[in-house]
Amino acid sequence: MQVCHYSFCHSRFIHVLPVNVVGMLHQFWEQKQVKGAMVDMDNLIVYESLPSPGAPFICYVTLPGGSCFGNFKCCYTKAEARRDAARVALMNSTFNELPCRRITPEFIACSVEEAVSTTSGNMQDASDPGTSVGAYHLMLQANIGKTMLEFQEIMTVFQLLHWNGTLKAFRERKCNRQDVIGYYSQQQVDSCMRSYMALDWLQREQQRPGLLSHELQLALRELAEARQAGRELRFYKEKKEVLSLALSQAGEEQLEGYCEEEYPRHEGRCLDKSVVDLSEHCRFYYQESGSDRGSLG
Repeated sequence: MQVCHYSFCHSRFIHVLPVNVVGMLHQFWEQKQVKGAMVDMDNLIVYESLPSPGAPFICYVTLPGGSCFGNFKCCYTKAEARRDAARVALMNSTFNELPCRRITPEFIACSVEEAVSTTSGNMQDASDPGTSVGAYHLMLQANIGKTMLEFQEIMTVFQLLHWNGTLKAFRERKCNRQDVIGYYSQQQVDSCMRSYMALDWLQREQQRPGLLSHELQLALRELAEARQAGRELRFYKEKKEVLSLALSQAGEEQLEGYCEEEYPRHEGRCLDKSVVDLSEHCRFYYQESGSDRGSLG
């Protein structure tokens, strides 16, 4: 079944040709490939329909680069959920192409001023990457010309590092903030990064039994609320993936009885490794004589 649009003319509804939003989304990203954008055509767009015994059904769509969206409406068939997820993704993809959605010097200036007004910093901090405002300014400058979705894909990595406590660990080890930004700006969220984070949460679960279940319930609620609000979902979905992976390793029986959006089973390809040594993983310089520059978060 396809989505149909109607127009109103002379007090009568006129049937217009059906719109295939799934095809339109695919065509949109194919055209970006033709224009020179780096898109993997073999893995252009990924749909993920969540297993469910009945309605409502949920579907996620992940775009090239990692941005993720889900169906906004309450859908009573899997096909309807897929179409609605594609519709939300198409709207965001199209909107993202507008000139106002690119990072420009003017946008950076306004963003830094807003950041200063919401913190205890000042405009001089923007030139010091050792401050929170300076780190934000540095990241914006490094991504000038990119779209907001492209920038959000990078920021998702740092959001996860902050949520996981990794940035705090870097601060305690006196890692140079510029090195942290430079290194992780080039990284993507993959199975190994998820596994490293899952190991951290497994350690916390051992110290505080029940923590994983609590955090997972919170992550699922945040994911559902963000999806129903039509927001970009990558950060919320990755949190759920990490906690699901950690909980599956802590004990399969703890997974039973959850009422959630989705529960994929993970292979955990990297979980056979020992707990990551941050000094090896981040490859940053340890500043033995430098000042503590603080965390990015």
